[in-house]
Amino acid sequence: MLQETPRTQAKAKRRSALLASAATLFARRGFNGVSIEDLGAAAGVSGPAVYRHFNGKQALLGALLVGVSEDLLAGGRSVVQAAPDVGSSLRALVAFHVDFAMAQPDVIRVQDRDFDSLGEEDSTAVRSLQRAYVELWVEVLGELLPQREAALRRLQAHAVFGLINSTPHSVPIPSRKAAAARSMLEAMAWAALTGA
Repeated sequence: MLQETPRTQAKAKRRSALLASAATLFARRGFNGVSIEDLGAAAGVSGPAVYRHFNGKQALLGALLVGVSEDLLAGGRSVVQAAPDVGSSLRALVAFHVDFAMAQPDVIRVQDRDFDSLGEEDSTAVRSLQRAYVELWVEVLGELLPQREAALRRLQAHAVFGLINSTPHSVPIPSRKAAAARSMLEAMAWAALTGA
């Protein structure tokens, strides 16, 4: 395995800073309300320096939403594989998604509002990754509740995503109340999925 040089480490750090800045700025102002210069300034580089990392603002949006969709799918698969049984798999998926929503409200806001600003290739990639993530939930629900039709399980998964994703970015949650909010979201999601 090749050792990263200080230069490649610095480049990766700037790329991460640009993605974080894009999430914040796009969430606050919308994709069309942010310029390349705004993105560069927020990440501590000049506007033209952004082009060393991304082909433009749309490419940055694509990297942000494709990247988070890849992370969700990989993380979901990982928690399911690590769980000892199907009930634990579902609880782990719920906890994983709540953690994501609590940590990434800006990304959720950007996905909700600016998805249509993605290029065609990135839009296709995000939809494909998100479908695979939904199907992971549908499979786990199918193992836990085999009598329930796949279409209904899919509907439940989408409804639970709506419940979880809407709360952290629509209602500010003070850090001192984060643990209680997380527990409440997990309990509500579990009840919605299982009826228990």
